[in-house]
Amino acid sequence: MSLVVSNISKAYGPQQVLSGLSFNLDDGNITGLLGPNGAGKSTTMKIISGILPPDSGSVLIDGTDMLAGKTATKRLVGYLPENNPLYHDMYVKEFLIFIAGLYGIKGKTARARVEELIHATGLENECSKKIGTLSKGYKQRVGLAHAVLHKPRLLVLDEPTTGLDPNQIIQIRQLIKDFGCHSSVLFSTHIMQEAAAVCDRILIMKKGEIVADMPTEGKSAEELETLFRRLTA
Repeated sequence: MSLVVSNISKAYGPQQVLSGLSFNLDDGNITGLLGPNGAGKSTTMKIISGILPPDSGSVLIDGTDMLAGKTATKRLVGYLPENNPLYHDMYVKEFLIFIAGLYGIKGKTARARVEELIHATGLENECSKKIGTLSKGYKQRVGLAHAVLHKPRLLVLDEPTTGLDPNQIIQIRQLIKDFGCHSSVLFSTHIMQEAAAVCDRILIMKKGEIVADMPTEGKSAEELETLFRRLTA
C-alpha cells in the first residue's frame, strides 16, 4: 500500500489550517503524527480518509485519487476519529455484524470476521453487553474492531489512547502494533512515550506544515520530547 499526500491545503474561513502539506507513507509501517493542538492533525486525517475535501492538492492511495470519491479506494482505509462514534444502544456483537453488512460482508463470512476481531481485541467478555455500558477502554476496542473490520490497507487513528488509564493505554498500543503487522498505520498522539514505543517513524506538524520527518529507531521518549518542544515552540 502506498499513500502519497501532495500539496494539501485547507482553510476554514480566514483560518489557514494546512499549507501545502506533503508526505508519503511506507508500506507496513506505523507512523506517528505529532503536533500541538491546532497543528492540523485531525484535518489531515479526515482528508486522507476521504471524509473532508481539501481546498487543493491530492491524496493518492496505490496510485488512485482518494478525492475522486471512488468507493473502492475509500474501502482501502479504516478510520477511527478522536470522538469514537458508536451506537450506544446496540450490543457489541450486534453492532459489528451491522457494520460488516455495511461493507457488504454477510452471512458466515461476517460472523467469522466478527468473532476473529472480538478475540483479537479482547472483547470476548463484553460482546453481549450494550456498548453504552462499556468503559472507555473497551469502547476504544470496539472502535478499533470497527475500523479494521473490512481489512483496510491503511489504518488511520486519531489519538486512540486519549482519556484511557495506564493499563488501557498499554493494551491499545499493543493492538495498534498487532494491526500494523497487516496494515500501514497512521496515528496521532501527544504522548512521546507512545511514539517511541509504537512508531517506526514520526511526522511532526506545526501550523499546517511538516517540520520533521524521521525514524524513531534508537530515539528515546525524552529525545523525542526535546525535539518536539524545540520544533513546535
